[in-house]
Amino acid sequence: MLENLKEKVLRANLDLVKHGLVLFTWGNVSAIDRETNLVVIKPSGMSYDEMEAKDMVVVNLEGEIVEGKLRPSSDTPTHLVLYKAFQNIRGVVHTHSTYATAWAQAGIDIPNIGTTHADYFHEAIPCTTDMNESEVKGLYELETGNVIVQRFENLNPVDTPGVLVKNHGPFSWGKDADDAVHNAVVMEQIAKMASISITVNPQLTMNPLLIEKHFYRKHGPNAYYGQ
Repeated sequence: MLENLKEKVLRANLDLVKHGLVLFTWGNVSAIDRETNLVVIKPSGMSYDEMEAKDMVVVNLEGEIVEGKLRPSSDTPTHLVLYKAFQNIRGVVHTHSTYATAWAQAGIDIPNIGTTHADYFHEAIPCTTDMNESEVKGLYELETGNVIVQRFENLNPVDTPGVLVKNHGPFSWGKDADDAVHNAVVMEQIAKMASISITVNPQLTMNPLLIEKHFYRKHGPNAYYGQ
C-alpha cells in the first residue's frame, strides 16, 4: 500500500540526517495521499540507520494504523491536525534543529530581516503561545497541532510554510515531503542568520519593498525566478 509514497517518506527522513537537522531520533517526516487521505509517517523512536521503506507506518486521518507493524511517530497527531487544517499541504516535517529550536525556546518569532527569508517565507516565522495545563496534560500532541492552527488564524500557511512551537521546536510543511524538508532546511539557516544578525546589530531594520520583491519573484502568477 502506497509503496512509492513510503519510499519518498523514507528518503525525506534520511535527508534530515544528511542536512544536519536531527540527532539520534529527534525528528520525523510524513506525507499524505490526498486521494485516499492516508498518511505515511516515520515509526516512533526508530534509528535512521536502520529504517527501510517497509518500516513506514500508514495511518488514516483519525490516527488509526492502516498498515504497518510499528507504532507511528509520537508526533503523528500533530501532523494529522495540520493536514486537516491546511488542505494545500502534502508533507510535514518536525525537527529539533539547533537555531530554529533556540528561537522556539526563546518564544520569539523569527523576523523577516533578509532576502533569503523573504524568498521562502512572506511573514516572520511565527511562534505559538504557551500551552495551558489542560493542553499539556490532555491530548498533548493533538493540542500542539491545534495551537499551530490557532497561530495561523490570520496567516497563509502556503506563503509562510513553517512555525515555531514555543519551548519545543520547529514544524514545516510543503507540497510534498521533499518540499517540507527543503523548507525545514531553509528555516534552520534563516534562524541561524537572524541570530547572528541581531547579535551584530540589535537595531537592524528591513526594507519591506525587498520582502515583497523577493517573495513574489519566486511565488505567485508573476513569478520569474528559475526555469
